[in-house]
Amino acid sequence: MTIVQTNQTPISMPAMISAEEQTRNFAAQPSATSPAMALNQMIWGTWIAQSIYVAASLGIADRLENGAKHVDELAQETDAQSSNLYRILRTLASVGIFTEIAPRKFALTDRAHYLRSDVPGSLRAVSMMLSDEWHWNSWGDILHVVKTGQAPMQHLYGVDSTFDYLDHHPESRKTYNKAMNGWSKICHSAVVDAYDFSGIRQITDVAGGYGSLVSAILTANPGVKGVLFDQPHVVADAKAWLEKAGVGDRCNPVGGNFFESIPAGSDAYIMSHILHDWSDEECIQILKNVRRSIAAPGRLLVVEMVVPTSNEFSFSKWMDIDMMIMYPAGRERTEAEFRELFEAAGFRLTRVVSTAAPVSVVEGVVEKDT
Repeated sequence: MTIVQTNQTPISMPAMISAEEQTRNFAAQPSATSPAMALNQMIWGTWIAQSIYVAASLGIADRLENGAKHVDELAQETDAQSSNLYRILRTLASVGIFTEIAPRKFALTDRAHYLRSDVPGSLRAVSMMLSDEWHWNSWGDILHVVKTGQAPMQHLYGVDSTFDYLDHHPESRKTYNKAMNGWSKICHSAVVDAYDFSGIRQITDVAGGYGSLVSAILTANPGVKGVLFDQPHVVADAKAWLEKAGVGDRCNPVGGNFFESIPAGSDAYIMSHILHDWSDEECIQILKNVRRSIAAPGRLLVVEMVVPTSNEFSFSKWMDIDMMIMYPAGRERTEAEFRELFEAAGFRLTRVVSTAAPVSVVEGVVEKDT
């Protein structure tokens, strides 16, 4: 595989950049210095997303895995018009996605590498999901959401929720699932690197899907055992995934409903990207069920974005808008809001551990049994 990199550092996972650099890069690194021109480039920012979507949908990065190719060859392979495809790739190269190493001949860059479908933490499906008809149209309905509070899924499609829509559109659900899997792998790797799991005997992953997070934790901490808790039809298929990850002998899949009860017996409970889907009342109910199952001095670990209260750039603020549009009951929360949820459920928030990804580990403890 040939990757032409824009720097000399090895490629492992997407580099997480500072808030200052994110601000500079938000609209494709605007070169204009005047406020008007900087705003102008931000206004046209959707052009970047849609151009990336074209490259992602055509699988351009996969086709460059073994080396650079002329745009004519790429066009033939993707049944695209060469001249139009060239204009897309030339423009993407100007923002560091692909590079034109010779006239009309393109290669991968470190950014384009993550548009490949077969790499850990691939973002190809994320691009395709965000430009899928249901998501694109829902964001186009944002003014209606702000003025009325009505969700686009109800306003545009006549269904109660995003998940109802996806249940009736299997191809979109397939893309959605791939997108969530790629994004989760990035976040889970960052969590395992940032948080010290030593001292934990057994950890339960609440609503952990097929077990990617708990598998990563157990792999990095051979002395820890795990419980994977999710809906029965999910955990029925999880055993094979856990075996493939090499932790099947240390992780027990258990089915159930977290609004009803959560298995007892672990000294730590973790949930990733769960609470942001639900209202405060529903979150407190979930956390109370964890509290009933955990004994002092147990740990609660919530992996979520934490919204800063200052004016600084934060991806969490943009994700919160996506939650407002796509999942109206949910939201991204500040540290103070997490603290209130924890206290209402019988936990004390002890610290927020930042990671290299845009998520943090919000840690809570049970100090004494009730």
